[in-house]
Amino acid sequence: MLKIGVLVSGGGTNLQALIDAQKSGIIKSGEIVTVVSNKPDVYALERAKNAGIDAHVITKKECGSADAFDLALCNYMQEKGVDLVVLAGFLAILGENFLSVYKDRILNVHPSLIPSFCGDGFYGLKVHQAALDYGVKVTGATVHFVNEITDGGKIILQKAVEIKDDDTAETLQKRVMEEAEWQILPRAVELVLSGQVK
Repeated sequence: MLKIGVLVSGGGTNLQALIDAQKSGIIKSGEIVTVVSNKPDVYALERAKNAGIDAHVITKKECGSADAFDLALCNYMQEKGVDLVVLAGFLAILGENFLSVYKDRILNVHPSLIPSFCGDGFYGLKVHQAALDYGVKVTGATVHFVNEITDGGKIILQKAVEIKDDDTAETLQKRVMEEAEWQILPRAVELVLSGQVK
């Protein structure tokens, strides 16, 4: 069984999708061994504890610098024997050290169809508001490998979601999570763990 480490910053709905997928057998080539948040007191940590998964907090503030944070995160993942790192709503940029140690072994889910509405500054509701402002009729989610370019790594899976005339950023965010993110993130994790995607 390969070991999965999940990085979170908030409520952990994508983490919950991964936990559920592990229980239902969608993810069968690995298991989540640790969940690490860069913020204390977020609900994602409770989700991990409720599922009996190790929950840990590493903050930039306690590390003192971005480089020290990156190193602490990387060392912790290595201590846990993590094979694959999954970013599930993780709102911190991973540094060079982490990216080189876990090259081609870090996945992220982004709430748009890359290359639309992605890159620096596009996260959370901002992505959905940008899609609405532009007037596109279809958006969705993308799971991709993480490299040194924000949202720039190789795409693994994408799923489209229709935009409705009365959508707000909030309603669109919820639908993209339910119809796309929660579906394709677990599938992409299994594809990578089972060696079907490299």
